Amino acid sequence: MLPELLNQIPADVEIGSVTADGAYDTRKCHDADRGANAVIPPRKNAKPWKPSTAGAIARNEALRASKYLGRAIWRKWSGFHRRSRAETKMHCVKLLRQSLMARDFDRQVAELQIRAAVLNGYTALGIPVTEPVG
Repeated sequence: MLPELLNQIPADVEIGSVTADGAYDTRKCHDADRGANAVIPPRKNAKPWKPSTAGAIARNEALRASKYLGRAIWRKWSGFHRRSRAETKMHCVKLLRQSLMARDFDRQVAELQIRAAVLNGYTALGIPVTEPVG
């Protein structure tokens, strides 16, 4: 599915990185990254690939790093942990209902804006305010 999703993005748009879970640890996904940094964790039983493409070489490096550092440290080092933040935020959006109550398009837009404002308010409550002392 990843190559089809990347093909929907215009060719003139630069993609910095692509993050996906271990189910996307396939040759097709690693080779379809359009020059982006693929942040895909190798599967637990992963074996090195023949370094025939740039995607395979990058995947082998990720495999080596995850085995050397451990999976938890690799996730922080590679930036994979940011994916869980996005998934958590989407879970919060789903908790506020997956369907819209309004039938008119303008009211649907307003309803989504209200949901976003509520989520941003809750997020702001959880961010600590740090002030220098002394």
